[in-house]
Amino acid sequence: MKTNPFLLTDYYKVGHVFQYPDNTTLVYSNLTPRNSRLLGVDEMVFFGLQYFIKEYLVNYFNDYFFNQPKEVVMAEYKRRVVTSLGAHLPSYDHLEKLHTLGYLPIEIKALPEGSRVPVKVPCLTIVNTIPEFYWLTNFLESILSAIIWQPCTSATIAHEYRKLLDRYAAETGMPADFVQWQGHDFSFRGMSSLESAVTSGMGHLLSFTGTDTIPAIDALEEYYGADADKELIGGSVAATEHSVMCSGSKDGELETFHRLITEVYPSGIVSIVSDTWDLWKVCTDYVSALKEVILKREGKVVIRPDSGDPVKIICGDVDGKTEAERKGVVELLWDVFGGTVTEKGYKVLDSHIGTIYGDSINLQRAEAICEGLKQKGFASQAVFGIGSFTYQYNTRDTFGMAMKATYVEVAGEGREIFKNPVTDDGMKKSATGLLQVKIENDTYVLYDKVSWKEEKESELKTVFKDGKLIKEFSLAEIRERLKQ
Repeated sequence: MKTNPFLLTDYYKVGHVFQYPDNTTLVYSNLTPRNSRLLGVDEMVFFGLQYFIKEYLVNYFNDYFFNQPKEVVMAEYKRRVVTSLGAHLPSYDHLEKLHTLGYLPIEIKALPEGSRVPVKVPCLTIVNTIPEFYWLTNFLESILSAIIWQPCTSATIAHEYRKLLDRYAAETGMPADFVQWQGHDFSFRGMSSLESAVTSGMGHLLSFTGTDTIPAIDALEEYYGADADKELIGGSVAATEHSVMCSGSKDGELETFHRLITEVYPSGIVSIVSDTWDLWKVCTDYVSALKEVILKREGKVVIRPDSGDPVKIICGDVDGKTEAERKGVVELLWDVFGGTVTEKGYKVLDSHIGTIYGDSINLQRAEAICEGLKQKGFASQAVFGIGSFTYQYNTRDTFGMAMKATYVEVAGEGREIFKNPVTDDGMKKSATGLLQVKIENDTYVLYDKVSWKEEKESELKTVFKDGKLIKEFSLAEIRERLKQ
């Protein structure tokens, strides 16, 4: 939707300009992850601000406000206010003066993108740079919060997957390079919008290179200086879907497999969805019939289950009714193709065959699969399609992301302000005054109630000021920072 950006807010924001004390000249706020709802995760990966700045604070505000005729944008704004609130605001001068100014008089200071930010530590501060536009600081809260929380949350969860898979790869002897493809983004169709799919997909690609979300790669080139001709941003493989398998008919499923791996994709990796009818028949009868073809082929055939309990399907179910169910996909493929043993003593399937599972995967199930395979003597070799079951089942409250004002200036007087609701458990208690973030013992630490001098010496550095992007980070820089 393309509309006046000053309508991209909550209704209660439109009246705040009149509610601050008379002679207010400055409002200083911060965006902070206040808590974590993810067990064992007490840091949030900060990511997505540069996208927000370029797409909204620069392009969107210029295209749909500053570069539009003043009478047009003001008429749009007044109409929406009157038709919904029922009366005119006391004045519209604040918006008219901003349009005349021609840019957003705002300064944003932030930690570097890709930083792991402990809860209760701000990832950015925002303040007006011209006194009469004090109201603008918190007016931007709605759109800033709406855009930023998703990429931060998804980048954090992807990083947790990467740590998990790195650990099991090291324990079972899998190559480190394999892990960058072991987590594959399957989430596009299940996200709440195209934009959430893109920003979440970019967050995934900070930790992995496997993705089916094509526009996330485009976005990293447009907003984060990536170049697919010069670096690996993200990649995928040829893969089928159920409509393909069904069209070949149930009785012709074996022939469909044969045609796919000999005629359509005679080489390279091809992922074949295998539970359209009988997964266990595929993992026993079909792969046995195709064994020689698969072993002679230059590439890998990937068996993709798509239903059932992921842990039991991949690792086996001790209570299964059949031997195939009790063994699970990996052991069944080992029975047919065999493979090698790592230096750590764990079995790895022959390089011509593999498996991926992409239905309802989350961190807990991924860990259970890795551990289940390990207990059976298999290395961590299952690839995970990480979908919306992981990336969409979150909210702004996953990390308690909130923007709060902590300092104002009124009639030349600086006031350290804060909130601390007596009815709250302490999570909503804000910092106070001007803020400084330091690095101590390899982590970020917050100091509040500091002086302006100390505030300027913070790890929070200016990235946007007066309508312009000041500091830019590349995808390569962000990935490297997250690894450290």
